[in-house]
Amino acid sequence: MPRALFEKLGNARFISHLDLMRLFQRAFKRAGLPLTHTQGFNPRPSVSIALPLSLGAESRCELLDFDLEQPVSLDDIRDRLNDALIDGIRVREVYDGGAKIKNLALLQSRLILEYDAGVPEGGEEAIRELFTREALILEKKNRNGVTQQNIIPMIRDLKMSRISEGELELSVLHCCQNPSLNPMQLGAAIGKYLPERTPDYIRVCREEIYTEEKTVFR
Repeated sequence: MPRALFEKLGNARFISHLDLMRLFQRAFKRAGLPLTHTQGFNPRPSVSIALPLSLGAESRCELLDFDLEQPVSLDDIRDRLNDALIDGIRVREVYDGGAKIKNLALLQSRLILEYDAGVPEGGEEAIRELFTREALILEKKNRNGVTQQNIIPMIRDLKMSRISEGELELSVLHCCQNPSLNPMQLGAAIGKYLPERTPDYIRVCREEIYTEEKTVFR
């Protein structure tokens, strides 16, 4: 089954996961690339996106698996889809033989912490120290209700830098499956443990995806 590596940037970050699925289904149709359908009483187009992205987040490394009724060259699929997609959604590559999604283990995410009145005095040092603690406990909702979760074991690497008077950048390598860490939970941790240094806005972008061995996942 072919796989597409695509990016979701700019205003496209406000498209929900379900709407993104519909958008791709329409793009395949406009591009003259008929999809196969699942079997059963309610057939659906054979297209799926790994690790749904949170609304408002950007990504340079989303994965779309699909199956076509007829074979088409991989470069042709990429070009025809890009002609049918909207601004902000761009297929970077189409390839065969993608790795099993269960082996996708880590995400490299970039967070921009924005402060309207400038980064608070001592904020950079306090936030850097926060993520060196042995435990940061946050509430997490699941099917069984609300549980307490320590996010520190799910952070494999974290670097921080100041990129302007009002912005801090966090680059974090974190778990994304079994267990998974939503990068927005880093902002939640700052809000809980350092409320006076809570950013006014957080921008998130997935930069790359990896296996447990930290090799690029494709």
